[in-house]
Amino acid sequence: MKLYFLGTGSGVPSKQRNVTAIALELLQETGSIWLFDCGEATQHQILHTNIRPRKIDKIFITHLHGDHIYGLPGLLSSRSFQSGETPLTVYGPIGIKAYIETSLQISGTKLAYPLVIEEIGEGMIYDDEKFRIIATKLDHGITCFGYRVEEKDLPGQLQPKKLQQAGISPGPIYQQIKENEIVELSDGTTLERKNFIGPDKKGRVLIVLGDTRYVSSLSSSFAKDADVLVHEATFSAEEEALAYNYNHSTTKQAATLAKDADVKRLILTHISSRYQHEQVQQLLLEARAVFANTEIAVDFYEVDIPQR
Repeated sequence: MKLYFLGTGSGVPSKQRNVTAIALELLQETGSIWLFDCGEATQHQILHTNIRPRKIDKIFITHLHGDHIYGLPGLLSSRSFQSGETPLTVYGPIGIKAYIETSLQISGTKLAYPLVIEEIGEGMIYDDEKFRIIATKLDHGITCFGYRVEEKDLPGQLQPKKLQQAGISPGPIYQQIKENEIVELSDGTTLERKNFIGPDKKGRVLIVLGDTRYVSSLSSSFAKDADVLVHEATFSAEEEALAYNYNHSTTKQAATLAKDADVKRLILTHISSRYQHEQVQQLLLEARAVFANTEIAVDFYEVDIPQR
């Protein structure tokens, strides 16, 4: 599980930062890539990475401001020309369906793959055997969501000594036992996996928030105990009033949420272009004064999320 920050700026692109897009690589887990937001020129940013658009099968849009969606029609269209034939689902607030369908219709774009558009509300929006995704509304003036990506607990390590004590010699049968709850041997003996593996491995949790004012209540449940919290930090700690007026957060507010939620790691993004060079370092120091394990993402920054 790895994060790629394709765009880390706010509002408009700058020479240092493109507008918002974050890719979550799940090639080992599901063989796919998920995208969170798709600002203008996201597909250009992808060209500088090893990401293959045909591997993107889910896109989660936080809200409908242009710096988070203007790259979407182009990416959806180009995917057809890049061997993209598998289905793709876009999740987002009410209005995302009209935006996509209108863009594709007016431009005469025909997709070579099935496109599903799901307009969401709060609560669980996706659930399969490996992951669940929960959405919650933020405070940004228009409808805006944060996403909690929960990896379901993984089976523990196989215990070879226990298998050998049961008279089962090493071989392909070990893998069968690890992958199946119950395995029947050729002699009719039934083996239950739970008797031969260690404790389950706790699944990882990723929080990706859209643009938002500081929402303290997120620390008690939605963001609680996350491995990684991605939070906007459009303004410095000294400009809290300005952040509130523009429906955004400061570095200190993001760090406070991370601290109160007991997350392991905080990644700040959506940085205003007013902050350049040494000013960005000051933003980082402001956040680290509250929550030490904080980083500020730059375009093409990669973040591994190791298993617990």
